[in-house]
Amino acid sequence: MIANLVRLYASADGESHFEDTSAELNLVDLIPSAPPLYISESSPASEFSFFGAPAGWQSDWHPSNNRNLFFVISGEWEVTASDGETRKFSAGDALLVEDTTGKGHQSKVTISQDSVSILIRL
Repeated sequence: MIANLVRLYASADGESHFEDTSAELNLVDLIPSAPPLYISESSPASEFSFFGAPAGWQSDWHPSNNRNLFFVISGEWEVTASDGETRKFSAGDALLVEDTTGKGHQSKVTISQDSVSILIRL
């Protein structure tokens, strides 16, 4: 089984780019007396938070303040990398944000619904 996500990173020239990536999930006996579950390798994380943005919220260009794993719970986000590529993220989508240097990216909430997300600091 595979879990798909998008990575946003900064290249050596300071431009941000998107990359489609995935994590392989392997079947393991995780819970005693329960059927096996699929799980990926663990990655270290330091903290998480929920955050919200009102409908119509938008930012100027900015690098990420940390390496973050971003999960949309509700609403829809549009993120533009500094190379010009734009992608939309809605409920259930995951974005690994690693463009902590360079020009960064722009973000905005694109529908007339407030957005709630989870941010995991890596």
